[in-house]
Amino acid sequence: MTAASSSRPRSSSAGYLSIGQVLARLTPEFSDLSASKLRYLEVQGIVTPLRTDSGYRKFSPVDLERLRTALTLQRDHYMPLARIREYLDEHGAGAGGTPPASIVTAPRRYRRDELLQAAGAPAGLLNDAVSTGLIPASDSFDDRALGLLRALVALDGHGIQPRHIRGLRQAAEREVALVESALAPLLRRTDAASRARAGELAPELVRRLEEVRAAVVHTALDRLTP
Repeated sequence: MTAASSSRPRSSSAGYLSIGQVLARLTPEFSDLSASKLRYLEVQGIVTPLRTDSGYRKFSPVDLERLRTALTLQRDHYMPLARIREYLDEHGAGAGGTPPASIVTAPRRYRRDELLQAAGAPAGLLNDAVSTGLIPASDSFDDRALGLLRALVALDGHGIQPRHIRGLRQAAEREVALVESALAPLLRRTDAASRARAGELAPELVRRLEEVRAAVVHTALDRLTP
């Protein structure tokens, strides 16, 4: 749960939507939307659903519109989530899915000092992230690096450091190799249609692998609760 969502009061959820109801509203427009992706968008700060006393997520009408706009910007403009979050926070949930061209065509780059300031990270944490291969070494960094560094800051607060999770990078590389193997019949073809189909399928396969990984992790976490 994000800091923003944990600060939301646990009050009446009348008029709010469950995850299932949100999926029912949005999957006709976004067929690849899943419960795990909704939870991921919450972690990324796109929405901050209310939590009931029982711990269930409840999404407001504003949350629903933020999700619709965010998913449209991802699908139609390939905007990274960090930029989408900034756009929504600046323009509101009713901003729609057509941002100014400057936002779409000029993704932001961060100098090292700008990245550290934006993520609220100490220099040593970035150094560790680079040395373990979690963030590529560079003179400037993109929004993906910013999002990752912010996540590392949160984990560091609980004693989880980059060296502890370097295996995640290796696991990600194995997943990419698995996807590449699955798409090999298409990738071996030279026609543009096959290449385009492979490009469409790759993100979907990755999302499915993420769902499996999330399910496995949550099953393993059950042992932590009585």
